[in-house]
Amino acid sequence: MELKEFKIKIFPLRGKLLNYARKLCDDPLDAEDAVQEVFIKLWNLRLKLGEYRNIEAFAMSITHNLCMDIWRNKKSPEITLEKIQIEDEGRSTQPHKSLEQKESYNLMKAIIETLPSLQRTILYMKDVEGYESEQISEITGCSSEAIRSNLSRARKKARDLYLQAIKERRIK
Repeated sequence: MELKEFKIKIFPLRGKLLNYARKLCDDPLDAEDAVQEVFIKLWNLRLKLGEYRNIEAFAMSITHNLCMDIWRNKKSPEITLEKIQIEDEGRSTQPHKSLEQKESYNLMKAIIETLPSLQRTILYMKDVEGYESEQISEITGCSSEAIRSNLSRARKKARDLYLQAIKERRIK
């Protein structure tokens, strides 16, 4: 695909991609960045675009994935030792309690990272961000039944892995 054909077929998708990206990103500038990144990816794949039945659907898929990456990177909670120490100032908590909490947090974070991508995303959106199932359905494009099912599976698997890890620690 040459530049002229690329401009004719791909550029008109910009508005639709941007609207979709704005729904997924909190910041309009992030949505712009995502769409620009989509165009770069499409340009780099221009020789293979003829292999896709629906270039628009492919572009929307790339947009969705890039926006989810931006969302995850911005929303991932980072707890540092300094933050824990600042929060603990003025409280009578013991240092070993803070260490246990940090270890539990890190264990759960590691467990959640092992979940399948969709389950991990849905779990994070529901339990951390507080999105409603309908909102998650709109963002991910999954039905509300699929959201509930994936959420249930993710919670069960995370709980089982957490309890197993705690049990293994006690045995050691």
